[in-house]
Amino acid sequence: MPKPLKPTKSPRSKPEPTPEQAVGRHIRRLRVQRGQTQDDVAKASGFTKSLLSKIETGDTQPPVATLVKIAGALGTSLSALLEHDTAAGPVFTAMTAAVQSLARTEKGYSAYPFAASLGAKKMQPFLFEVRKGKVKPHALSHTGEEFLFVIEGEILFRVGHVEYRMRAGDSLYFDATHEHGVMAVSEVARYLDIFC
Repeated sequence: MPKPLKPTKSPRSKPEPTPEQAVGRHIRRLRVQRGQTQDDVAKASGFTKSLLSKIETGDTQPPVATLVKIAGALGTSLSALLEHDTAAGPVFTAMTAAVQSLARTEKGYSAYPFAASLGAKKMQPFLFEVRKGKVKPHALSHTGEEFLFVIEGEILFRVGHVEYRMRAGDSLYFDATHEHGVMAVSEVARYLDIFC
């Protein structure tokens, strides 16, 4: 009589990396491909090796301005830095999916990069969410330009020494080399920010 077959163990699938881990791994991969050390990239972007290490391991979610500077140090664009795959054609994202995928940054606001799977983009659109009393005071600057459009709620957005009180439907276009930062006025606010 044949022996009963033992059930085979199904191979364990690795969990999907978090957005922080995916970006960190991509930064490390690009850095290694270019033959750069963490010291090289940290110095070129103006950050510490310790911070870059935390970003590469996914232990911290840096603000977008930090990613822009790292992209510059790696000789690439923010869009290329955030790409996970290389999809072709239109990329549709439902608002509910974007909101569920928001990742909180070390500055206290949350961000979601739209169309991260689309390669060779000329711009990088983000959904940002800020909550009253949760965003740390900050002033960021980086190369490029930004276009901001408030979707819901109310924010206070500063560019240089000028503050703009913005509500749903308001927009702002500015040179991102000027220091800028955001604070929530309403309990929750969401806005689209396009970097190019």
